[in-house]
Amino acid sequence: MAIIDIIKWEINNNDVCYRYPSDNISIGAQLIVYPGQTAFFVKGGKICDCFSQGSHTIQSDNIPILDNLINLPFESESRGTKSPFKAEVWFVSTISRLDLKWGTPSPLQLEDPKYNIIVPVSAYGQYGVHVSDPRIFLETLIGNMPNFTVTQIESYFKGKLLSSLNSAIAQKISEDAISILDINAQLGEISAFCEKELNNVFARYGISIIEFSIISINFPENDPSIIKFKDAKDMAARLKITGKDVYQMERSYDILEKAASNEGTGGQMLAMGAGLGVGMGVGNIMGNMAEARIGTGIQSPPPINQETYFIYTDGKQIGGLSEISVCQLIHNGEANAMSLAWKPGMQDWASLGSFSEFKKEFDKNPIIPPPLPDKEQL
Repeated sequence: MAIIDIIKWEINNNDVCYRYPSDNISIGAQLIVYPGQTAFFVKGGKICDCFSQGSHTIQSDNIPILDNLINLPFESESRGTKSPFKAEVWFVSTISRLDLKWGTPSPLQLEDPKYNIIVPVSAYGQYGVHVSDPRIFLETLIGNMPNFTVTQIESYFKGKLLSSLNSAIAQKISEDAISILDINAQLGEISAFCEKELNNVFARYGISIIEFSIISINFPENDPSIIKFKDAKDMAARLKITGKDVYQMERSYDILEKAASNEGTGGQMLAMGAGLGVGMGVGNIMGNMAEARIGTGIQSPPPINQETYFIYTDGKQIGGLSEISVCQLIHNGEANAMSLAWKPGMQDWASLGSFSEFKKEFDKNPIIPPPLPDKEQL
């Protein structure tokens, strides 16, 4: 094998580490290390010396560690001979690669810190890698492989990157209480946090993550969790803007309209009496709100109203009743356990006997059937 006089590596876009193909080096050979490279002399699997960028002439006086390990009987240069020795030369590129892509193969399951709903989200972005410690990189990843590429770095660390990223995003949105629906407005801050967390993992291999960016975090619009999540946020926004009483009034309209549109006796009866009943219930709410504001002249919340009950008995509907008023009807015999009743929050009418709040009243006033007729009357 010919003795090598010039040692250099013409770097390409993909290789990160490269072993020079010959180990037969001569004293006096030229080692050329280009910018963005670090060269290592390795003998017997042990790193002897490293060289930074520049042109280096291999002499016994500038590689004393190598000289001591090899213990060569160097020939005098005056005799015109160059003594050969066996050593491997490794080059490590420290150039930054900024065009690496990442993406979640399956949705990340993140819990929204405001609404405590688990939401599946997908994310993708871009990042760069840089060998920040060439010696650690050579010792922990390369072994005796002839070369190492950026593609291998992507493949080796794909799983670790995604798992660390999942934890980092979840930690950030939890610490800062960032809602999933607002997360795209915080991508810059979240990206910087993730880069810091990822570097804590990659530093042990001599690699740094640079220019990490989350381009987008999105979620499937038709996912049941997303629909439920948006409904919860919409409800919270409406309560904040309109107030509890107005929101309850709107809900009462919605429930009565839905119940009245149902087929069956309950729906038909509710359709006949909804106008009167709702009018009375809404009138109570609006009246209380007006009294609280106009009577005192102070902008204060209205008082909490009692439940509003609607009773259908003896072919007529009675609405806007309090719990005490219903108990009085039961006590007077004007309503019984079979009477139809409804209150806000119910989907349809039900028998009054099924209301737990009136059970004690029916226990005190049981329904007693009339005595059986005599046999002579039959």
